[in-house]
Amino acid sequence: MKTGWLESPIGLIQLEGTASGLAKVSFVSASEGMASEIPSELEEAAKQLTEYFAGDRSHFTIALAAEGTEFQKRVWKLLTQIPFGKTVSYQSMANRLGDPKVIRAAAAANGKNPIAILIPCHRVIGSDGSLTGYAGGLERKKWLLAHENPVKQTSLF
Repeated sequence: MKTGWLESPIGLIQLEGTASGLAKVSFVSASEGMASEIPSELEEAAKQLTEYFAGDRSHFTIALAAEGTEFQKRVWKLLTQIPFGKTVSYQSMANRLGDPKVIRAAAAANGKNPIAILIPCHRVIGSDGSLTGYAGGLERKKWLLAHENPVKQTSLF
């Protein structure tokens, strides 16, 4: 497993993966250390994330290798189907999984997502439209949602 770090507008991001796929994308503090260069196995992931933050990418084409239970993997696959710039509720996620009663399990799986941003768990919100928990912090979630769906000011004159 190779590790690399990427500076982003919302803090330092740690990437972990191998030639077969990206296994982890997480927010870390600078005190956790940084390598001076990105390992070759993670260069494409770093490039695509840099493009995303620059506003030049809305879809990722990196192989993912997230480790989790079969249920978690189902939830994470469903997360990748949420369109860029859109949000869904936890209840909607449970309904799409085929059982409205699995809302808490779906929310827990969402919270265990090891690949932030590329598996867009930040696009899941409360049924009332509220921003709910995010492992990277609510300020980052708010930033990511605004980045993907910026309010456009129209000319008044």
